[in-house]
Amino acid sequence: MMTNTGTFEIRDKFYLNGKPFQIISGGIHYFRVLPEYWEDRLRKLKEMGCNTVETYIPWNMHEPEKGRFDFYGEKVHGMLDIVSFIRKAQQLGLWVILRPSPYICAEWDFGGLPAWLLAQGDMALRTSDERFLCHVRAYYDRLMPLLAPLQIDHGGPVIMLQVENEYGSFGNDKQYLKAIKHLMEKHGCDVPMFTSDGGWREVLDAGTLLNEGVLPTANFGSRTDEQIGALRQFMSDNDIH
Repeated sequence: MMTNTGTFEIRDKFYLNGKPFQIISGGIHYFRVLPEYWEDRLRKLKEMGCNTVETYIPWNMHEPEKGRFDFYGEKVHGMLDIVSFIRKAQQLGLWVILRPSPYICAEWDFGGLPAWLLAQGDMALRTSDERFLCHVRAYYDRLMPLLAPLQIDHGGPVIMLQVENEYGSFGNDKQYLKAIKHLMEKHGCDVPMFTSDGGWREVLDAGTLLNEGVLPTANFGSRTDEQIGALRQFMSDNDIH
């Protein structure tokens, strides 16, 4: 369990309002569903037994051209109205996990990175290259002020935020990971943060940010016992329980 002070405690559960809380989450990507179906899909998620919904946030949809931001989506029938999606989940009694990392994967074009980044010279994507970070900074300057008021400690439903997605399968630039976390914090993001990587040692070593109080998590599609075992061993080796 990670406290809001950014330090790890020896616990085997998440706690919400001082009581043990099991997160049972399912993914609904608001940008893949027409807004008139959001409530129906969220209700069905809750009826399946979930208490939390998680979603990625695709940078390339919200900034399709450099400097032109869209957080409503008039041309796509309101599908980009992330705030309304989160509020709808809250109205239905669901908690929310947000994954606003620059790269989302999600079987989405260029992993959610805007195509216009490719015209910005030879800068290194998803690294601490300042030429890349300045674009992330401009995006977060617009995105994060929308998300911060929706956190649980502000009366909203957002309980966790993702720093990066499967970064250990791409690189190991810890300064980049720190920069993304600090940008979120700069804009008032103070709920627990996490990284998400494959469940084997090499990518967990590369993609996590333990010394910054960021919770490591693993995702996988098969060999559940083996992958969970690797994550447990990684956390044990780093004194995280």
